[in-house]
Amino acid sequence: MTSLQIPEHVVLNETVHMQCNFNLDKEQLYSVKWYKDGHEFYRYTPRDKPEVLMFPVRGVNVNRFQSNRTLVVLNNVNLTSSGRYRCEVSGEAPAFETVSDHGDMTVVVLPNEGPQITGGRPKYQVDDVVRMDCTSAPSKPHALLSWFINDEPADTDYLIGPSIVIDENGLDIAKLGLEFRVGNKHFRQGDMKLKCLATIATVYKQSNEESVVGDESVLKTSIMESRETRAQSHTREDLTNGKTLSPHQPFTFPTCAAIAQRFPRAID
Repeated sequence: MTSLQIPEHVVLNETVHMQCNFNLDKEQLYSVKWYKDGHEFYRYTPRDKPEVLMFPVRGVNVNRFQSNRTLVVLNNVNLTSSGRYRCEVSGEAPAFETVSDHGDMTVVVLPNEGPQITGGRPKYQVDDVVRMDCTSAPSKPHALLSWFINDEPADTDYLIGPSIVIDENGLDIAKLGLEFRVGNKHFRQGDMKLKCLATIATVYKQSNEESVVGDESVLKTSIMESRETRAQSHTREDLTNGKTLSPHQPFTFPTCAAIAQRFPRAID
């Protein structure tokens, strides 16, 4: 067998293509068999009539007309379609050499909306406590939730959960809390951005973000830090250029004698 291509995650009701490629060298093909969780559901035997046989297996709906010796197509996959799929290839008599390989597939029910943030306030001051929750919409499997503060991953000590509950349809709802005491470090120019990201494997990625502002003390601190940074920058620049004069020191014009000494021809 040269390769087996089975998608790890597919979305509910999608059409799935499973590829089983093989090279028998000089041997003749006897059969190709497909199994789900150990139960055969598709058999291709080129010397038999009919060449294709299909067997009922829960969650497997084979498209007979699009499937062939190397390809199996499943229509309208559902949650029971999740499982382990195996392709088995056998050569002709007398050896009947057989090779097989398998892969796991999970059917995903996507959330119908992005994650929701609750519990936040529009304004915080230093030493306030942030207590917020991020809740995903129902899905299968549950979404993986992550918190970010100013686009940086939140400290794990700030996180509460996650917790998972199952709704009336058997879908999973995930919730992840965020709790921390506010400090000046949490603000950028007086603002603090809190974002929750929800992902499911490689098939789903959605986020929600809230921007809150600090009170007047936070804004003043931010302005003072900005001014201090600019002042330090000017000081370094002056030292680099050899300037040691105070910004309030008056400028003194050179005397005529000094000009004559430096530019004698101009005086003549």
